[in-house]
Amino acid sequence: MKPSGFRYTVPASLPAAIAVRAEAEDSVILAGGQSLIPTMNFRLANPQVVIDLGRVPGLDRIDVAGSSVRVGAMARQRAVERDLGVFAANPLIRETLRHVAHPAIRNRGTICGSLAHADPSAELPALLSATRGTVTAQGPAGRRVIPAAEFFEFIFTTSLEPEELLVEAEFPALEPGEGWAFGEFARRHGDFAVAGVAVTLLLDDDGRIGRARLAACGVSSVPVVLTECEELLAGRTPGPDVFAEAGRLAQNAVTVSDDSTTTAAYRRHVLAGLVEKTLRTALSRTGERR
Repeated sequence: MKPSGFRYTVPASLPAAIAVRAEAEDSVILAGGQSLIPTMNFRLANPQVVIDLGRVPGLDRIDVAGSSVRVGAMARQRAVERDLGVFAANPLIRETLRHVAHPAIRNRGTICGSLAHADPSAELPALLSATRGTVTAQGPAGRRVIPAAEFFEFIFTTSLEPEELLVEAEFPALEPGEGWAFGEFARRHGDFAVAGVAVTLLLDDDGRIGRARLAACGVSSVPVVLTECEELLAGRTPGPDVFAEAGRLAQNAVTVSDDSTTTAAYRRHVLAGLVEKTLRTALSRTGERR
C-alpha cells in the first residue's frame, strides 16, 4: 500500500520546523521514519503535512555530561548504541538498544522518534521510564521538560501538544557500582516482545538493596514502572527468594487482554521470569563500575 497524499516540507532550522508545526492543522514529524512510514503506508496515519527534520542542524547531537546522557531528535539509535561515552555513563542504554529490531533499522531509527511513537511494546520507552529520564519538547511557547512518568499517556499517545515537537531525550547516568540489565522475550529477535524489563540495582554499604528501579514493556497501554517491586526490594538482602517474590508481584502490572499472539496469563508468566532474570544479572554487575 501507499500513503494518502500529503505536503512534504524540509525546514532548515528548528524555529522554521516549529512554525510549520504550529501552522499545520494535521502534521507529523519525520526523523528516522522507521515507525512513521509503515503507519502511513497502511493508512493508519493520514497527515496533511510531513515535516522532515533531516536538515535541521544540531539535532543529531549526543552529549555525555557527568550526570546524564542527552540525545537530540535526530540522533540515530545505532550511533547512540556504539558511542563509548554513552556506554561508560549508562551501559543499560546500549544493552536495551541491542534488543531494538535489527541493525538496519537502528541505523535509521532515532531515539526520540521511538519515544514519540510511544509504542507500549517498544524497549526505549521502558528504558526512559526505568531510569527516570526526561524528554524536552519545544513549541511556539518555548521549551518544557517532561518526566517519563508524565509523557506516556496511552497507546501511541503522549503529552506532546499538537504544535510541539520532541527535541531531546535525557537519560541519567548510572551511579558508581550500580548494576543494570535489560531482558525481553520475543518469538524471534526483532519481533515485538511478549514482555520486556529494564532494571538498575544499587546496593548500600551493608550489601542490601539501596535502590531498585524496574520498568516493563509489552504488558500495558504504556510502559510500566514496577513500583510495587521497587518498594518490595528496597532494604532487602538480594537473593533468589526476594527476586522470585518480586517476579510474582510484577505480574500485577499486566493489564493487556488476550490477543492473537498470546494470552494475558502467559504474559504474566513471562514477566515474572524476566524480572527474576534481570535482577540476577543486575546484581552480578553491581560494583563493576567505579
